[in-house]
Amino acid sequence: MSLTRFAGRVAIVTGAGSGLGRATAKALASEGAAVACLDVVAEAAERTAAEIASDGGRGRAERVDVADPASARAAVSASAGALGRPSILVNCAGVGRFANAHDMPFDDWQKIIAVNLTGTFLMCQATLPHLLDGGGNIVNVASNAGLMGQAYSAAYCASKGGVVNLTRALAEEYLERGVRVNCVAPGGIATPLQKAFYELPDGADPKKLDKVRTPYGNSEPEEIAALIAFIASDQGRYMTGSIVSIDGGLTM
Repeated sequence: MSLTRFAGRVAIVTGAGSGLGRATAKALASEGAAVACLDVVAEAAERTAAEIASDGGRGRAERVDVADPASARAAVSASAGALGRPSILVNCAGVGRFANAHDMPFDDWQKIIAVNLTGTFLMCQATLPHLLDGGGNIVNVASNAGLMGQAYSAAYCASKGGVVNLTRALAEEYLERGVRVNCVAPGGIATPLQKAFYELPDGADPKKLDKVRTPYGNSEPEEIAALIAFIASDQGRYMTGSIVSIDGGLTM
């Protein structure tokens, strides 16, 4: 029996051009959502929207730089104008890399914080007026790195830890106003972002990363997308302010 948990609803998904964002956009569309596929790479967003359409769904591509307030507002406005009032926002856009904290270029620190944390906030800020006008929910994507220390990952850990507490703060603020806000914290996912973490910095000790490896290996994007879809659906009605680990036991 096919699920139609999102029939008649509009969802916005960032980072939808690849990896977890793509899998999430396709999962929501497969259950009836009209999905705005947002990505900084316009061609990638267009491919995801085209895949949704070829599967019989309704998708629309929008380019967005989530770290730019004007770009975030414009993408949300265009999506709402084309598809209708969004009731779901999923923040999947993210960047990261390994670096020694003592010599990490400031520009790299700024970019990781800007995309992962500030970008998540700006997308929430741009979408919340629509969610407040009829209800809805936000699912943010953090990481196990937001719940535990990880060597050579100061900026990434800081950004994802920020997403965790941003989620709690927004959930508390909008608790009585019809908007749920939750967060998933995955471990390693088999996505293009993983490639950014293949190269260790000079002098790094690989053994310091043993704690972030699990016998389960990496998850598949579709596994995380299925959890996101549950949280975003009415089946997740009783969840708000939740930080849900799905990391192969890394943070148990």
